[in-house]
Formats: sequence, C-alpha cells, structure tokens
Amino acid sequence: MSDLTVSTAPAAVPDAGRTRPRRAARRLRASALLPWVVPVLVLLGWQWASTTGLVSASILPPPSKVLDTARNLWSAGELQTHLLVSVRRIVIGFTIGAAIGLVLGFAVGLSRIAEGLVDRTLQMLRALPHLALVPLLIAAFGIGELPKVMLVTLGVIFPVYLNTVAGIRTVDPKLVQLGRSYGLGRGELIRQVIVPGAMPMILTGIRYALGVAWLTLVIAETIATSEGIGFLAQNGRDLLRNDRIVLAIVLYALAGLLADQLIRLVEARVLRWNPNYRKGTR
Repeated sequence: MSDLTVSTAPAAVPDAGRTRPRRAARRLRASALLPWVVPVLVLLGWQWASTTGLVSASILPPPSKVLDTARNLWSAGELQTHLLVSVRRIVIGFTIGAAIGLVLGFAVGLSRIAEGLVDRTLQMLRALPHLALVPLLIAAFGIGELPKVMLVTLGVIFPVYLNTVAGIRTVDPKLVQLGRSYGLGRGELIRQVIVPGAMPMILTGIRYALGVAWLTLVIAETIATSEGIGFLAQNGRDLLRNDRIVLAIVLYALAGLLADQLIRLVEARVLRWNPNYRKGTR
C-alpha cells in the first residue's frame, strides 16, 4: 500500500502545475482581447449599415472607404504632415500648460499666502470659457501657431492646477506628522511624503487635461489654419468629402487614446507602490 502511494503521488503534481499556467495564460489573453470587443463590433456594424444602405454612405462613409482615403493621403505625404503639425501643437501647449498648472498648484497647496494671492484670480479665470477667446487671440496674434498653442495651454492649466491642489490637501496629516517626527525638513517632507501622496490626483489631472487639450485643438484647427488634423476636416467639408471628415474624427480619437495609454503607463511606473495602480488592477 505504501508502494502504491509513493508511485502515484508524484504523477498528480505535474498535472496541477501544468494546469495553472494554462488557466493564467487564458485569463491573460481574455483580458487583453476584452477591450477590443466593443470597438470591433462598432466597426462591423458601421460597415454593415453603410454598405447595406441603412445609413447613407454619402453621409457616413464605411470604414473601408475611410481606410482607403487614409492610405491615399499617406501615400501623398499629406497625412503625415497633418499628424506631425497637430502633435507638435499638443506637445508644446500641453507642456507649457502642465508646467504652469503644477507650479501654481504646488504653490497654492503648500502656502496659504500663495492661496490668498492667486487662487481667487485663477478661479475667476477658470470660469471663462477659453474657447470663447478664439476671436480675441486671432485679433491679437494673427492666424499663426501662437493662438492655437495658447488655446491648448489655457485648456490644460486649470485641470492640472485644481487636481494638484486637491492632491496636496488630501495627503494624510498623520503621514506628515510622522515625517516630521523622523526629523524630515520641509524640502524632504515635500519630496518624500507630500509629492508621493498627491501623485495619484496629479496624474488624474494630467490625464483629464490631455483630453481637454485635444478637444481644444479640434476647435483651434478648424479656424484660420492650413495644416493639422482639423484642417483635414475643414478641407473635407469644403470639398464635400465626408470620408476626410470621418478620418479626422478617427485620428483625433486614436490620438487621444494613445495619449491616455501613455499616461497610464506613467501611472503604473510612478505609482507602482500603490496596490490600486499595479498591473492588472485597473
């Protein structure tokens, strides 16, 4: 009986060991494919509705037509030019706006004096719809790059500012007291306690601001411009080419998705100490 036990027990262990990796691999594949289910279904439904006449192809061209248009523009070198111009405007405007928002946010969040000096003014400016400033910016700076970059900058400042201030003020006071009890100076306290504690809110503000930046650019590039994704849509409207308009919309959506994924990667790296931001938990 003991011989039977010894001979059969080892055979069960490898089977269980092989089963667990297979199940983990299946779960990993399922989690990777799940986000694409709805987009694929939307594309299939869109293609079917346009080709069967349920939706007029002249109003909403099928994805195959939009893809052909993108291929032709790419071959001519036109699509790359528009993409690079729009990305350049986003990068410059977002970088300036995020830097200003972070500096003001940290100043107000850490200093009551700074709060008294600038917070009320910023709240008043925040209430102004920055897109309504388009005619004024064009009148002041012309139709060059500056008004477009300034609009993106204005759209980015306030989400970053508000989330930075909120993140600093929601840091647990007990952690601050603990840092002081360990003899941390003001600079070390900010670097080792306040910044890590506020970082989730700061990155949330940056993600939101990035979406606002692309939304602002959509408006900026449809007014007095000759380059960019918005110009592609405007040109499509003038030529009655809805395929170009839809292509511009798709490009904005893809650019926004890519930018959001980049911020998520930054979150996963910067906040790897936080269990809520570890891989597979979001």
